[in-house]
Amino acid sequence: MDQNNEMKPAFRRRNQKYDTGRIKIAAAAVAAVMLLGGAAIFARKNPGTPGGTAAGTAQTAETTAAETLSPAELEAKQKEEEIEKEIASFGDIGIVRVDGYLNMHSEGSQESDIIGKLYGGSACEILDTTEEGWLHVTSGGIEGYVHPDYVITGEEARMAARDEIMVRAIVNADKLFVRAEPSTEAQAMGSVLKNERYVVREEKDGWVRISEEGWVSGEYVTIRRALNVARKLDLRSMVLNMYGNLGVSEVQNYLNIRKEPKEDGEIIGKLTSKAGCDILATEGEWYKIHSGDVTGYVKSEFIATGEKAKEEAVTNASLMAIVTTDILNARSEPQESAKIWTQLQNNERFPVLAQMDGWVRIELDEEDEVYVKSEYVDVRYALNEAVHFSPAEEAAMASASRRQQIVNFATQFLGNPYVWGGTSLTKGCDCSGFTMKVMEQFGVSLPHYSGSQAKCGTKVDSSSMRPGDLIFYGNKSGTINHVSMYIGNGQIVHAASRRSGIKISTWNYRSPKAIRNVLGD
Repeated sequence: MDQNNEMKPAFRRRNQKYDTGRIKIAAAAVAAVMLLGGAAIFARKNPGTPGGTAAGTAQTAETTAAETLSPAELEAKQKEEEIEKEIASFGDIGIVRVDGYLNMHSEGSQESDIIGKLYGGSACEILDTTEEGWLHVTSGGIEGYVHPDYVITGEEARMAARDEIMVRAIVNADKLFVRAEPSTEAQAMGSVLKNERYVVREEKDGWVRISEEGWVSGEYVTIRRALNVARKLDLRSMVLNMYGNLGVSEVQNYLNIRKEPKEDGEIIGKLTSKAGCDILATEGEWYKIHSGDVTGYVKSEFIATGEKAKEEAVTNASLMAIVTTDILNARSEPQESAKIWTQLQNNERFPVLAQMDGWVRIELDEEDEVYVKSEYVDVRYALNEAVHFSPAEEAAMASASRRQQIVNFATQFLGNPYVWGGTSLTKGCDCSGFTMKVMEQFGVSLPHYSGSQAKCGTKVDSSSMRPGDLIFYGNKSGTINHVSMYIGNGQIVHAASRRSGIKISTWNYRSPKAIRNVLGD
């Protein structure tokens, strides 16, 4: 969805209209049930009727009624029975009405732990209500509390549930891999967990497609008409479920990913320290890996595997918000009327500072915190993953252009720490300390403040920026407070924050305020 026209929360209330055709089907089913019930009563009062017993008479009536229905009517009747059975299974049913998801808390307060998520349209069984008005519910095997403003109940919920019942695949295995193609040989793109429910998009040769590009084996799912239910919060240990054959990088800064398994193979990406990957194959002293959207080769001696990799993953996973839409508005406050501070790009990852119903507070950089709609980010514990990057080989630096030499020098410090006010490229620096010290190596003197650096050199348009140019970003008031270095291919390197360190990002991961050429060429 284009975030320039964000949807308002869809909290449908009492005046909701429903499909008249669906009501007609329901009426037909009720009439059939009444017919059968009347036959049964007649049989009890007249036991001598053909068949000899009341049960036999009822069975005869049911068979007769079924024989009078067309195949389409029989299908509609069966569907109606399945719908009614699913709704009844929730007892005092509640239906969530939000865009995105509703947090399920351990207690009836916003400050309590978040233990699960109820996506819009999901169902829950209402157990009781707290004195403060929170609903005590159970859903998907999780028991917790949700805010009542986002849940419809009673007859309205039962009617709304009819719109939400779809043919879904219900996971039976503790962990089930999602693959790119309907084959056990296809790349594992992640995994789903027991009791989770996904809309069936296609069935093929014993496989079920549950997302645009994801397939699961039909052997491990039950397919039926069902409502969606709560999913457990992605706890830290659940990061392990995102990988088929987990590997974690064991380097101080970064590890080059090469196109071919050889020392002089073309560099196509970088894997920072403690980043995660899937090991696809072993070729001598090389692993073929997939991480982020990069597939290539790394030296196996720098990758932890097995139990050690699992320990590293659980230790180093952090709660991240991963952008899932092309453009995402980041606002100064958790409300749609708040000022749009900047716009974030698809697949960017940001540390999560807080979650609330409908909104997530994330860290852009060390000083900057913004709010984004929860429906447009995937919040989960995750590891850093590979980023695309193709620099000139270090061995060729002597013949490389000055700008490429600067980029090659700057990117060797990936993964190093961020330190407020710091100027050490190895022990820690802040954003302007990073650019100042990198440029210093090439004879360019810059002040240690992003606002002052933005006044150096000459103005550059985004259509003509080159590697080595500096890109500046502003805070809520528009004052410049962050600087990065453009490295080509739409990417920057920058000292982002204490949580992220020195990293590579998309150049417009937030809206730039200025671009400057400080090299004088």
